[in-house]
Amino acid sequence: MNTVRPLRIGVLVARKEGFENWELMIFDQIMADPRFSLITLIVHPDPFGDRQASRLFELESHVERRLLARQRRYTPRIFDANRQRFDDLRAFGTYGAADIPVPHKLVSERELDLVIRMTPASLPRDAIRDLPFGEWAFNFCDQRSRNADWFSYRDVISKSAATELLLYARQDDDARVASIASPSFNVKFSAARNAAFVKERAVTLLIRELGRLADKRELKATPSRRDDVVKPPSSLDMVRYAGGLSSHFLARAIKALRAKMHSGSAIWTLYTGRGRIDDFDPRESVEIPPTKSDIKADPFLFQYGNECYLFYEAYADGDRKAHIAVGRFRGDTIEPVGIALSCDHHLSYPFVFRDGESIFMMPETHQSRRIEIWRCVEFPLKWELYSTAFEGRSAADSVLTRHEGKWWLFTNLSDFHAYEDHCSELYLFEVDGPELKRIIPHKHNPVVIGSTVARNGGRILERNGRLYRPSQCNAHGIYGYGLNIMEIEELSLSAYRERCIRTITPDFKKGLRGCHHFDAAGERYVVDARLSL
Repeated sequence: MNTVRPLRIGVLVARKEGFENWELMIFDQIMADPRFSLITLIVHPDPFGDRQASRLFELESHVERRLLARQRRYTPRIFDANRQRFDDLRAFGTYGAADIPVPHKLVSERELDLVIRMTPASLPRDAIRDLPFGEWAFNFCDQRSRNADWFSYRDVISKSAATELLLYARQDDDARVASIASPSFNVKFSAARNAAFVKERAVTLLIRELGRLADKRELKATPSRRDDVVKPPSSLDMVRYAGGLSSHFLARAIKALRAKMHSGSAIWTLYTGRGRIDDFDPRESVEIPPTKSDIKADPFLFQYGNECYLFYEAYADGDRKAHIAVGRFRGDTIEPVGIALSCDHHLSYPFVFRDGESIFMMPETHQSRRIEIWRCVEFPLKWELYSTAFEGRSAADSVLTRHEGKWWLFTNLSDFHAYEDHCSELYLFEVDGPELKRIIPHKHNPVVIGSTVARNGGRILERNGRLYRPSQCNAHGIYGYGLNIMEIEELSLSAYRERCIRTITPDFKKGLRGCHHFDAAGERYVVDARLSL
């Protein structure tokens, strides 16, 4: 029987009501997890300090949130503000007086292990010093005033490659700051929308890190200093920002017009060459160009007999739904074979693999709200539904791999309230194989967070005893901007560790806007790339 007491958590808040969705989600998920105990919400008497933004920016940010970042209200399943304990620091004495040990009394009476700060203003230092695991906060909590929030405006205005979400801890004083986790996310066109999206991802990150702390009772963080104070945008900044928004909406209008004319789909092309995952050079590859009626993406290779087959997502310019097509290589060109699989919903990412004498395909079927595995009846054009899993869940770009006698499922689930997204979280499960009847989640799912590294970009490949995972680098406001090759260094139900050994950017050929997928069979490899059209 597990007798370890739950983590006793306090949360520093600005008020007793009017919580944002991300705050309510955190309260709810802490209360739902037996490893944690939400002891108190501590109301800060001066939560925003002297942080102020101009009246013009306050108005702009308010309007932008209403128009571009509006989301339905989150309804807590467990958390109830009317039944929750609140502590007002003023009730413990005169806040801030040096001769009154207010925070020490609060921490000791509530026996808190840590405090999650949701306000720009921190607890006083002696309170933080008495917390075994310190005060935790996100960087976006530092970039707000009573009436405005300027998190990610700087990233959008400066056209940053990505927005960093930093979860950090303070344990002794202002100089003692430690980074707990710092994933990055693709920048959206609107700063308000970008901030709302990142805050939703922050909930998952926090719960994962709290889980790690509860299991080990040890805070693993990297010492750092928080010297970069991000100020609200200036008037000149807002002029630049308005120009960027205008350009974006003009581009969207043009795209919508092209869609009505059954044109304007993203155009992907394929490149093939000789090489392995750890040494291929895309500059030496040969293009397999698309046609207007056969645009190819998400390629997977499969050796059958003495021939190499190519399975891929196929669609025509203007199509809203893709199917799975297959061809065979004739030199460095593709001879079409036919349609391997077509459904009422969109299909992509046709991961084809063997298990013994059987051949299976696990395409992306997230529109059906489940994972599907199809078994080949007659290669390569006849398939039957073999197994399903994750009913009701939104999963994308899933792959299976067998390593040291165990089957592992890598999948990009979208656990969301307002913003469905498959690029930000990688989930890992030990499974029984293609039947998917026994599914054991990793202890610290999602094992990877961040749109620059999380989404799968091809099958897991083994080379010289090393395991590699291709992943997408979604950055610069572009889906599928680049391709990472990640080396998996540790793989078990209790631990996962990988490192990026190289990133392929869309500059290996002229006229490219992105590249996001790799596969190899024998000496041949294939990548896809998005054209700048």
